[in-house]
Amino acid sequence: MECPEGTELSVSIVGDFSIRRINREYLGKDRPTNVISFSLQEGEFTEVAPNALGDVIVSADTAKREAEEGGMALFDRVCFLLLHGILHLCGYDHERSGEAEARRMEQKESELFNILKKEGLLNLTAS
Repeated sequence: MECPEGTELSVSIVGDFSIRRINREYLGKDRPTNVISFSLQEGEFTEVAPNALGDVIVSADTAKREAEEGGMALFDRVCFLLLHGILHLCGYDHERSGEAEARRMEQKESELFNILKKEGLLNLTAS
């Protein structure tokens, strides 16, 4: 999916309690997760907000645990999860489309994350 100039995105940083509730209510999974995306470019009301790509919700609690486990800065982990969520909104899928699509998504995540590193926008150390 193309993201034309002027595309909007909603980002929420929440705790595990909130993301678990959202995961349960909307996705039927009664557990916290690191990131959830909801597209506004799918379904019957896409014309209501044609510039709105969707919503990305990141759990700061889960991101913190994952950052500590991975030896990376929390900011870097949150950025990675945000990229992951945005890629879902752009049509990438690692859960339902098979191994090839999962690899394609991982490659795009790495490519974008490396751009952020190269530009000095990430901490790259645990904090």
